[in-house]
Amino acid sequence: MDTSFSSATPADTEEQADSYDRWFRAKVQAALDDPRPGIPHDEVMAEMRALIESKRKKGDAD
Repeated sequence: MDTSFSSATPADTEEQADSYDRWFRAKVQAALDDPRPGIPHDEVMAEMRALIESKRKKGDAD
């Protein structure tokens, strides 16, 4: 018994996968080509913790 919910044909699925692959590879290449300096992991994590905490506090105020 087939329990899949997709109405896409195999050709559609392959075309979508190819399209996503091209998009993803372009994004990765653009990131690799970006001349800006990287941001250290610790700095990014500190910024994200601060953002999460501010959202948490805002949620508590509602």
